[in-house]
Amino acid sequence: MKKIAIIGGGIIGMTLANYLDTDKYQVTLFDEPTGQATGASAGIISPWLSKRRNQKWYHLAKDGAAFFPKLIQDFHLNQTIYQKSGTLIIRPAEKLDALIELAEQRKLSAPELGQIERLSEEQTQHALPLLKAVPSVKISGGGRLDGKAYLIHLKHLAEKKGINLITKRVILTEQLEKFDQIILTAGPQLKNLLAPLGCQVDLRPQKGQLLVFDTSVKMSSEYPVAMLDGEADLIPFMNGKILLGATHENNAAWDLEPTKEAFTQLTQSAKKFLIDPDYLFNQPFHYRVGTRAYTSDFAPFFGQLNDQLIVASGLGSSGLTTGPYIGYLLAQYLNTGQKNWAMYQKELSTYIKKEALD
Repeated sequence: MKKIAIIGGGIIGMTLANYLDTDKYQVTLFDEPTGQATGASAGIISPWLSKRRNQKWYHLAKDGAAFFPKLIQDFHLNQTIYQKSGTLIIRPAEKLDALIELAEQRKLSAPELGQIERLSEEQTQHALPLLKAVPSVKISGGGRLDGKAYLIHLKHLAEKKGINLITKRVILTEQLEKFDQIILTAGPQLKNLLAPLGCQVDLRPQKGQLLVFDTSVKMSSEYPVAMLDGEADLIPFMNGKILLGATHENNAAWDLEPTKEAFTQLTQSAKKFLIDPDYLFNQPFHYRVGTRAYTSDFAPFFGQLNDQLIVASGLGSSGLTTGPYIGYLLAQYLNTGQKNWAMYQKELSTYIKKEALD
């Protein structure tokens, strides 16, 4: 039986581990979770109206969103982890017609987008009473995922499968002789892991902060998520938890300290859309802080680096949408030999320059 090591237990690594054929592989997963992006995340699964021009990224994100029904079924995800909630997109009224036109175009190749509605001011507030009366576009296919809850759930599943889970930071060169195949899914740490092998990796860390408010809002689980016009998204979860996020801090490196600046930035961005911002912002709250991995073109990469090494990183802020699907694609490759990912990304050499490898 071949021995596989996964280095990095975030959203790609943990999904990959649970999809691997344990009759074929003996799997060990190493994880040092400090600063892990997924463990600090919760967000919106609704990529269809993105204005990003990278068509390969959109194809990946679109198929990643379409993958969620299978993910839910395979891993028995309940509503505390993932919920199809619908998405409100809040934009100036004069921009909503163009948004609806884009949604209609995207729905042709992504029927999972669901129903498209233009909501009046009153309808928007009825759908999500935390908001002021503003017009919006609603798409029924959007959902919300709690990254932290997802990882906890998949860790339990992995343990039941007999996967060896080790909490420690490892040095890649010390593992090369111990395993037949090593998959590196360590987010921004991939750069440091590969440096001793003479590889230059196009990755940088980006700090992200979320605010989690504990409120007495009883109907929060029935509300849609809202993509506000600006820097913040409003994400209601079950049991009165209302999330606001997230920041994108390019100069914070590996710092994980919560900051008052993040609170100010997120609350001020959301304030103009809320009917009673003082109520929300005065509720008990805590921060979630993590470090994302970004590439120069803001696109992820994954694939076979050499005969022994597979890599995956660069998820950025779309990791909750694309990460599970990438983990599944890598597992399919290892289980069956089928490599179905060229349409989703540029060549791996775009992001990793090999100087002393092979």
